[in-house]
Amino acid sequence: MQELIEKAEVLQEALPYIRTFHKEIFVIKYGGHAMVDPQLRDSFARDVVLLKYVGIRPVVVHGGGPQIDETLASMGVKSARLQGLRVTDDRTMEVVEMVLGGKINQQIVSLIGNHGGRAVGLTGRDDTFVRAKRVPLMKTRDGTMVDPGRVGAVTDVNPDVIHRLVKDDFIPVIAPIAVDEKGASLNVNADTIAGALAAALPARKFVVMTDIAGVQDDTGAVASSLSATEIERLRNAGVIQGGMIPKVECALKALSAGVRKAHIIDGRVQHAVLLEIFTDQGVGTEIVAG
Repeated sequence: MQELIEKAEVLQEALPYIRTFHKEIFVIKYGGHAMVDPQLRDSFARDVVLLKYVGIRPVVVHGGGPQIDETLASMGVKSARLQGLRVTDDRTMEVVEMVLGGKINQQIVSLIGNHGGRAVGLTGRDDTFVRAKRVPLMKTRDGTMVDPGRVGAVTDVNPDVIHRLVKDDFIPVIAPIAVDEKGASLNVNADTIAGALAAALPARKFVVMTDIAGVQDDTGAVASSLSATEIERLRNAGVIQGGMIPKVECALKALSAGVRKAHIIDGRVQHAVLLEIFTDQGVGTEIVAG
């Protein structure tokens, strides 16, 4: 009986959040280990459907770097990176579109459908809703200037198609591929597209799933909540570094555009999205304006 009572208490704790977030759009950047582990993949799809059925409108933007690496390796194609971005020639772009826009995107759509959700797979090429320009020459560690190829920096997001889908009770699942002014596809960092989309909608929340527990403070502990000002201070002090920098930058841009809160959470934790949204304590770091 005590176990049943505890379950009821969990539902009671979630009730104020369910009421507050009813009909609000949440953009969730889905990536890392949560996309690789079969149990976590299935759990994530189930959690997204639960969000939908309690009245929240989830929008999923996914990555897929490890899967692209695996496919390129199987084809005997070497893949280089510059400042965290994949050097993308025409052949690599074909693989990126095949893996992100095809295989991974449809897997996520199918998993959501298996749990009773109605999902639609998209890339930024659909309705040309994500536009980008090519990233200019980049400098390597030895000072050489290199063309990263078909790597894009987002210039504009027109969220009309996303608004239409969520209004009709669909869950958009978006692969991070944009289109340039000539209609060519560009490979774009998934965090960047997710943050730009959250800003354009604007979403109520922007959730970034990572493979770490959250943003660390000066003491090395994971901070449960940080302001935009505190994030800037930690970044300038070198506390926030490496792969966390683009994630917090996307979060800050989303907040400046009207998103209420951004969350950086550990996707290795089962039900991380639910725990962060529907519990008082949460499981990651929330970032707020100010």
